[in-house]
Amino acid sequence: MNNEKKMELLADILDIEAEELTPETRLVDMEEWDSIAALSFIAMMDEEFGKEFKGADVKKIVTVQDALNVMEE
Repeated sequence: MNNEKKMELLADILDIEAEELTPETRLVDMEEWDSIAALSFIAMMDEEFGKEFKGADVKKIVTVQDALNVMEE
């Protein structure tokens, strides 16, 4: 899956347009990056990538690039 598609998945979770995100965007500074978004990210990791992801792992995500990196692993 390419980064553009991954950014679209992340934008869907945040309920924003993908164009609003860059790899440098700090998710932790966005009001959309809340507990519901974190749970949605965990579910997306399982559904789209077949990866088990925990709440503690979400806390390590600061930027969009961090999220993209996790999707790659």
